[in-house]
Amino acid sequence: MAGGGRAGNPHGRRRTGRGRGAGRVRHQGALPPPPHTLGHPGFFGWALFELIEAAARSGQPETAAAALDQLAERTRACGTEWALGTEACSRALLSDGRQADALYREAIEHLRRCRITVQLARSQLLYGEWLRRRNRRLEGRAQLRAAYEAFSGAGAGGFAERARRELQATGETVRKRTVAAVAELTSQEAQIAGLARDGHTNDEIAAQLFISPRTVEWHLGNVFAKLGVSSRRHLRSVLTSPKPGTPRRDPVRAAHRV
Repeated sequence: MAGGGRAGNPHGRRRTGRGRGAGRVRHQGALPPPPHTLGHPGFFGWALFELIEAAARSGQPETAAAALDQLAERTRACGTEWALGTEACSRALLSDGRQADALYREAIEHLRRCRITVQLARSQLLYGEWLRRRNRRLEGRAQLRAAYEAFSGAGAGGFAERARRELQATGETVRKRTVAAVAELTSQEAQIAGLARDGHTNDEIAAQLFISPRTVEWHLGNVFAKLGVSSRRHLRSVLTSPKPGTPRRDPVRAAHRV
């Protein structure tokens, strides 16, 4: 499927977005039976969304349309933001021009109001790809950047890589985010990055480290370049703070003992 896994993913294996849609729709026979036999209509909805994207991307609109009809029966009955957003995104995949544009925007608007951030990122990725292919690069870049940030923060490496490649196609340089990238920070850059991530202003960081705000700003510029982010609000998805009671180490402090 486009973005990962076989249609329906019947065994519930974790998907990280690896693989492409073209040619994969031949696995549609593995799609789960109707939801009353599964006892979980929502799971069937996810499977239908995957099938719609795969069929649309591999040039099988009739298969996609049939799956969309089934999905619409469930999403309209459900009426949640996730359901309405997923249906709108699915319809966008089968539309073009202004109608597709409006449907993608509608999907993102709905999905912003629910807690399933990865599905929002999926819609932003698809919209960004659609925009780029219509030479609306600046608009596409904004959607792709948001998708890349979300996928990277969620650990969905395959989808993050797909968004990164699309961003590069718009002319933007994007580095893969790895622990090695964090380790490239100098000790002072790591300190400043950690404080900025935790919400401190440049003035507050300068006061704590006994340096000037301009020096803080200069170091942050280096941090952004090394980590492949464009602003301090993106640091949270790269430099994850440890949660109370969680043994996971802070990557900034783990990389640099100061």
